[in-house]
Amino acid sequence: MRIGLISDTHSNIQVLRRIVHEAPPVEMWLHAGDHYQEANVLEQLTGVKVIAVQGNTDPKSDEVKLDEFLELEGFKLWLTHGHRYIEFDAKSSMGFWAKQLDQDICVYGHTHIPMCEYYGDNLLINPGSPSRPRGGSEPSYAILTLQAGEKPKVEFYKL
Repeated sequence: MRIGLISDTHSNIQVLRRIVHEAPPVEMWLHAGDHYQEANVLEQLTGVKVIAVQGNTDPKSDEVKLDEFLELEGFKLWLTHGHRYIEFDAKSSMGFWAKQLDQDICVYGHTHIPMCEYYGDNLLINPGSPSRPRGGSEPSYAILTLQAGEKPKVEFYKL
């Protein structure tokens, strides 16, 4: 299963259109917040399911959760923006919470910096931001490939 990962789009519909044009085919997209409303646009442009969560700059909504917990290809995946969990260091904070919540994979945003690292047994993925990169990073998104019984594979794409 190939899953597109995106976060922190911040109302840049032009960037979304470019990603849809350039991205390899995926079976679903996960939007880790900060302008989760663009998930609707992404779904319309791609025709595939998009799951989104609220970020710190998003309006409160009863229809969009702060955290989503999914089971995909035998992996427990936690989708969150991260702003409620990151204290000092994103890796240790998100790794701690992924372990506490018994999740194999954590997809988060908030920092706008792409990252894919293990924290113990927990895979932490931040796709970065396609519209407002930080920390010297370039505009980006990621593709996560999951297959039961195999190690997850993450590919980053720069715009």
